Amino acid sequence: MTIRRYFVAALLAGIALPAFAQQDAALDAMTAEELLPRARQEGTVTVYAFTSRIARVETAFEEAYPGIDMIAYDMSSTEQITRIKAEASAGIANVDVVYISDAPVVYTELLGPGLVLPYVPPRVVPLLDDSEKFPLLAQRLSTKVLMYNEEAHPNGSPVTNLWQLTTPDWTGRVIMVDPLQRGDYLDLMTEFVLQADAMAAAHEAQFGEPVTLDEGIANAGEQFIVDLFANDLILVSSTDDVNAAIGVVGQDNPPIGFTSYSDRRDNEDEGWALQVANTVEPSNGIIFPAVLAVAANAPHPAAARLAIDFLMGDDSDTGGPGFAPFYVAGDYATRSDVVSHPDAVPLDEFIAWPIDPAATAQIRQEVGDLVLSLQ
Repeated sequence: MTIRRYFVAALLAGIALPAFAQQDAALDAMTAEELLPRARQEGTVTVYAFTSRIARVETAFEEAYPGIDMIAYDMSSTEQITRIKAEASAGIANVDVVYISDAPVVYTELLGPGLVLPYVPPRVVPLLDDSEKFPLLAQRLSTKVLMYNEEAHPNGSPVTNLWQLTTPDWTGRVIMVDPLQRGDYLDLMTEFVLQADAMAAAHEAQFGEPVTLDEGIANAGEQFIVDLFANDLILVSSTDDVNAAIGVVGQDNPPIGFTSYSDRRDNEDEGWALQVANTVEPSNGIIFPAVLAVAANAPHPAAARLAIDFLMGDDSDTGGPGFAPFYVAGDYATRSDVVSHPDAVPLDEFIAWPIDPAATAQIRQEVGDLVLSLQ
């Protein structure tokens, strides 16, 4: 039973909640205006975030709420999970807000043990689907999808079927972050396995025959991973490395690879020509929630909730300053009242697979073991 469900059950049963739980329940029900004086008394809010864009949020938050210092740390979801668990074991309470992806691990290793707590600002409750409010608040949907260089391929994606990535035309020319270093990319590998039937159908569509499984390989999704690695898949340590390799303009024969669709926002500044491959069978990758939570034992609980409220955006069509860094093509707001970015593929036309965190969590370690055996 999650902490929040325990609280609800206790209230229904007439059981008195502990003092810290009563405080959390009271803060959860407050509006931003009601939280503000308490947050100003606290004076500080510390955020762990899986995106460098948190720096822009920090600036906008401090402009909106003078007197509250936001201290933001940019670290991958994998790093956050490790750090939060280590701090909890040491009895250290450093962080207030956790902004993180890799939901399959977050739900099992952070939320399950009570290291983070759910919080949904009351004003956005009616604007979100149930799956975006529980078990944790989803601020937006992010991606790990196949991207290509549109300057080199002005007529569209050079790949129309994922299995083409395993052919000689793409030997040593497919790039991604090492799935054993970044959880989102391991979730991508896991989704290939979960979508084994679709991968089998795509193999037959590409090659005209059913997929042949190697000894010890259970399905077409696993076989795709094996064949991809056997075709000299290039693994790097950061998404920026992937983006530069694929996207730098002036290339005659650039690689293709898996990265974040939203990184296309940096094309002009970085001299890239990144574009999403949205016509690939059976899918171009995964789409998944970026979630927000209050850290258990947050030293600044009111400011934590105020920061989460701010990150959910204001009531304008684009979400205002709190959501501005994420109002880009390739990020999809969960709030129903935020209009889609005009340059984005509409969400209902986007072919990425939505992940099922529970299903991913069940086989993720097995897929990680497979990936490890191929490196």
